[in-house]
Amino acid sequence: MSFSADVVTLFPELFPGPLGASVIGRGLSEGLWSLRTTQIRDFATDRHRTVDDTPAGGGAGMVLRADILARAIDAVSPPDDPRPRLLMSPRGTPLEQKRVRALAAGPGAVIVCGRFEGVDQRVIEARGLEEVSIGDYVLAGGEVAAMVLLEAVVRLIPGVLGASASEIEESFEDGLLEYPHYTRPALFEDREIPSVLVSGDHGRIARWRRAEAEALTRARRPDLLIDRSSPKAG
Repeated sequence: MSFSADVVTLFPELFPGPLGASVIGRGLSEGLWSLRTTQIRDFATDRHRTVDDTPAGGGAGMVLRADILARAIDAVSPPDDPRPRLLMSPRGTPLEQKRVRALAAGPGAVIVCGRFEGVDQRVIEARGLEEVSIGDYVLAGGEVAAMVLLEAVVRLIPGVLGASASEIEESFEDGLLEYPHYTRPALFEDREIPSVLVSGDHGRIARWRRAEAEALTRARRPDLLIDRSSPKAG
């Protein structure tokens, strides 16, 4: 069964966007994964197709209504749907590669894209939405975040990247940032390719890459090294 993504959004016209290009788009056209969008406004009940209202207790902005969003979610995800229901939210759990891998191994995902000031908490609880964040910043809506999540996941689906095994050495796969890469020309603006990489000694190359990955991680993401050294639970 291929990976099936349902995106619940106020802007379905934004999709597939970049997800329709390159190897991700080819995987979509070949049926390795599927993408369907649902317009939240289709589930409004007034002639203006209103989906939001003022926040209870006062304050700035508008809030997506629980009843309307619930109907949209129910239309694409019945109670027996095995796919996780995700809400792209800056207050969500940070998206990490281990979660990406788990999603890629599953049947798909239902992804809700928030807008305005936020989403009524009651629908988050009632529909079991898992809040997911792609970083410590705020976007105008969840659509771009949903695309980031889907690209990270879909590229791991067997066949999307072809026969390449390159993803096993990428950043975060071993708790480290990825080592530097080089290719021709051998000399670029007085900068040479490190001699070890053209030595033909695969053992030395592997050790050099490991050392470079550790050095980069130590300099840029020391928190990853802390996580690697922490005792495992259980």
